[in-house]
Amino acid sequence: MSHDTYELKAEAREQVGKGSARAVRRDGKVPAVIYGDKQPPLAIALNYKELFYKIHGGGFLTTIATIDVDGKKIQVLPKDFQLDPVKDFPVHVDFLRIGKDTEVNVDVPVHFINEDKSPGIKRGGVLNIVRHEVEFHCPANAIPEFITVDLTGTDIGDSIHISAVKLPAGVKPVISDRDFTIATIAGSSAMKPETEATTEAAATETAAPAAEEK
Repeated sequence: MSHDTYELKAEAREQVGKGSARAVRRDGKVPAVIYGDKQPPLAIALNYKELFYKIHGGGFLTTIATIDVDGKKIQVLPKDFQLDPVKDFPVHVDFLRIGKDTEVNVDVPVHFINEDKSPGIKRGGVLNIVRHEVEFHCPANAIPEFITVDLTGTDIGDSIHISAVKLPAGVKPVISDRDFTIATIAGSSAMKPETEATTEAAATETAAPAAEEK
């Protein structure tokens, strides 16, 4: 399942707009908005340092958080954030309120296991990753941290489709009209065809006694 939840403290903002956002940043905080769950948007200001480490710590957009806004705790899922294009620090964040039945679309990373049990990779084949992430529709409180693709038994020329991946209950691919490819096992230019390798081996065996006779 998803990363452990965490809590951030925030202050409500009475004013919104570019001028207000700049003032918030000058105070060392980050402007943000909480929306959704059929409630009016709530403008807030977050501690810059705490938010920076959460964003760059991984799993930010797939982890439910609790925001303490002046004592009122709101469960949210980060939906988007903006970073300064030069200095890479957060300048704005959008949070989605999480209700009892909230469902979301979210990009989930793909992890691959058992490469050492793939005959194709053992023979010099290459894992060609088509999708490093897959977008899923799922309950907000059941977002997978990642999905796992098992490469056991895969050979050169094989394609791994989404149908081959075991998904948690309630988790469905957003792309539903086709069995899309996640990865393939491709041949490497460094590989020698089996027939060529066999021919070379036979030629070596035949030439060896002749060399000894001389």
